[in-house]
Amino acid sequence: MNPLAIDTLLTDLETDLKQKVSQRGLNNPLMIGIRTGGIWIAEHLHRQLAISEPLGLLDITFYRDDFSQMGVHPNVKPSQLPPHIEGRDIILVDDVFYTGRTIRAALNEIFDYGRPKQVLLAVLIQRNGKQIPIQPDCYGTCINLDANQRLKISGPDPLAIHIETSSPAP
Repeated sequence: MNPLAIDTLLTDLETDLKQKVSQRGLNNPLMIGIRTGGIWIAEHLHRQLAISEPLGLLDITFYRDDFSQMGVHPNVKPSQLPPHIEGRDIILVDDVFYTGRTIRAALNEIFDYGRPKQVLLAVLIQRNGKQIPIQPDCYGTCINLDANQRLKISGPDPLAIHIETSSPAP
């Protein structure tokens, strides 16, 4: 069986997420997807969990700690969040959890809108490489990759995952 079979990973993430939502007592949660792959995963979960509130969309470009290194013309799209985050239960969704820096940036942006009651982090894939003390609450799978490998999510239809290997520098 392919360890990166998208349907299996989505089902596993959905099952884990339902359990965590119940355990933590999330009430009428707001689901937020992080551009781009996180939104694709969040759209699927949002439908499957029948969440009534519209899906929030987050573009963390201006919150990244490497923003000044991205060049003059980053491809920034607007975030779409409700005006009232204060005291809300939030499910934050991303495609791949790697260093934790994307999630840190997403939390910084969310807190600029208000202080949520709690945030549950759901990711499709957790991989080795964590650099800051953040970790997902639920995930579809964990994998270890070599330093010259990276995950590439394509989508949204069809949604697919590929492992890309780069050549070592001479």
